[in-house]
Amino acid sequence: MNIENIQGLIFDYGGTLDTNARHWAHVIWEGFQHAEIPVSHEQFREAYVYGERALAKAPIILPDDNFPTLMRKKLEIETTHLMEMGVWQPSSLNERRQKSDQAAQYCADYAQRNIERSHKVLTQLANRYPMVLVSNFYGNIGTILKDYHLDSFFPHVIESAVVGVRKPDPAIYQMGVDALQLPAEKTAVIGDSFGKDMVPAKAIGCKAIWMKGEGWNSDEQNDETLPDAIIYDINEITEILK
Repeated sequence: MNIENIQGLIFDYGGTLDTNARHWAHVIWEGFQHAEIPVSHEQFREAYVYGERALAKAPIILPDDNFPTLMRKKLEIETTHLMEMGVWQPSSLNERRQKSDQAAQYCADYAQRNIERSHKVLTQLANRYPMVLVSNFYGNIGTILKDYHLDSFFPHVIESAVVGVRKPDPAIYQMGVDALQLPAEKTAVIGDSFGKDMVPAKAIGCKAIWMKGEGWNSDEQNDETLPDAIIYDINEITEILK
C-alpha cells in the first residue's frame, strides 16, 4: 500500500528506530537469558513493569545519560528488585552487578545494530522530507540522538519528559505537526505502537504507518484497518512513500 502526497514525517523513537518494531521488554528478556539470570518470564515482566514505574516517579535517568548508561540503570533497578523480592539470590552483589551489566550490554549492542539500519533509511528520507521526532522518553533523548548521530535528522524533538505530555495523548503528536508547519493530512506518523502511535496520529488527521512487530502482548487484537499502511521492517518505509 502506497501513501501519496506526504510532505513531512513524524517518527517515534523507542521500539521504532532502535529495535525495528520489537517492544523493549522482549529485547531485555533476551538480555536476561544471555546473562543467564535465573528468573521466569513472568517474574521478569513484573520486574520490568516495576522498573518503568520507578523511572517515571524519580529523575533516575539524567539528561546527559547515553543509551548504554540508561540501560545499565534500568537493569540495575530490575535486577535489584528481583533480588529484594527473593526471586533471584545471586552469590554476591558483585555477581548481581556483573550479570545486570552483561544484560544491559546485550541490549545496547542490539540497539546499535538497529540504529545503523535506521540511519541509512533516515538518510534517504531526509533528502525528501522534513522530519520531527515525537517520543515518550526520560529527558535524555537529545543525548542519545547525538550519540548515535541521528540528531541532524530531527531539528525538532518533542519529548514527553520535556513537554509534560505523554502518548497516547494526541496533543503530543499535534506538537509534532505544529513543528513541521504542515497540515496534518500531509504528515505521516511512523511508529511501532498501535495504541500510542497509530490511534493518536489518526485522531488528529495524520496518515499513520504502523511498524508492526513483537508488541507487549502477543495476543493483542488491533483494528488493522486504522493505519494507512502496515510495514514489518524499517526499510519498507521508502517503498510505500510516493
